[in-house]
Amino acid sequence: MMSENTSVSPTGGITPLQQMLASGTGALFTSLFVTPLDVVKIRLQAQRTPFSKGKCFVYCNGLMDHLYVCQNGSSCTAWYKAPTRFTGTLDAFVKITRYEGIRSLWSGLPPTLVMAVPATVIYFTTYDQLQDYLRCRMGRQGAHIPLVAGALARLGAVTVISPLELIRTKMQSRPLSYRELRVCIQSSVAQDGWLSLWRGWGPTVLRDVPFSALYWFNYELVKEWLCRQSRLDKATFMVSFTAGAVSGTVAAVLTLPFDVVKTQRQIELGDMETLRVAASKSSSTWLLLRRIRAESGTRGLFAGFLPRVIKVAPACAIMISTYEFGKSFFQKLNQERQLSSL
Repeated sequence: MMSENTSVSPTGGITPLQQMLASGTGALFTSLFVTPLDVVKIRLQAQRTPFSKGKCFVYCNGLMDHLYVCQNGSSCTAWYKAPTRFTGTLDAFVKITRYEGIRSLWSGLPPTLVMAVPATVIYFTTYDQLQDYLRCRMGRQGAHIPLVAGALARLGAVTVISPLELIRTKMQSRPLSYRELRVCIQSSVAQDGWLSLWRGWGPTVLRDVPFSALYWFNYELVKEWLCRQSRLDKATFMVSFTAGAVSGTVAAVLTLPFDVVKTQRQIELGDMETLRVAASKSSSTWLLLRRIRAESGTRGLFAGFLPRVIKVAPACAIMISTYEFGKSFFQKLNQERQLSSL
């Protein structure tokens, strides 16, 4: 399904390889546009409550989470601890650009891109392929098809990427050669079994799969409604952008409790790898949700509401509109090639 294929998809009119190129471009643009928002947020946060050495925080550009280790090991540069003082978000943008250079707004981007681009390519291409397949088998009018295809595509992407996330966390904890990394992974597998490579898979699935199902279901509904209101036969860039922002916001709000749990689990995993802290008594996601609610109330389950929406809404909007634009470009290119060959 994911391999290069010269046959076009029945509804998209483009090949899987072209879908992969469109989604990869979308992931790149999304990261470039949204990462500065998170860099500024982390710099403001570090200014208020400095991160202690060896501890971890979760850096997320709205498209991909990235566990960052605070000044632990020679490979970690403390970009979040620069001495510049800020009075607010706009002031941070201006001062970082003026005193540290504009490139500082994209600090920490390369390791995020290494994970975000392949994960997004797998996810979006699988979604389109599944949607084409389900529409062929069940008919084009099935309203539930985006929901099913979105959930299955995200499940597949998370399962493929989870071991790479664990490997990245190990490499961040201290400088490792590839040989040392292989030995480290082999010892982990020997001690805890192959399933240890998917540690943290459960909370990720509980957050990302419902998000994906809700996102695609709402995206298709909002896009269709906007097209009807504007009397358009096909979605424009702005229609896709708006539908992506709306559906991303709705999905982000509804799955926020699982995001809170996922963040806690990620930081625990980072502490285990970097500080050699023994694993705390494991508890299920549901028990963790109940514990957070008991300690902090219902509001605790929705901690970080505004930062998550501020990142996820534009990330979803940029990603889907760029992806749809890329697909339209390849559709026109394929049509022109077909006409020229006649």
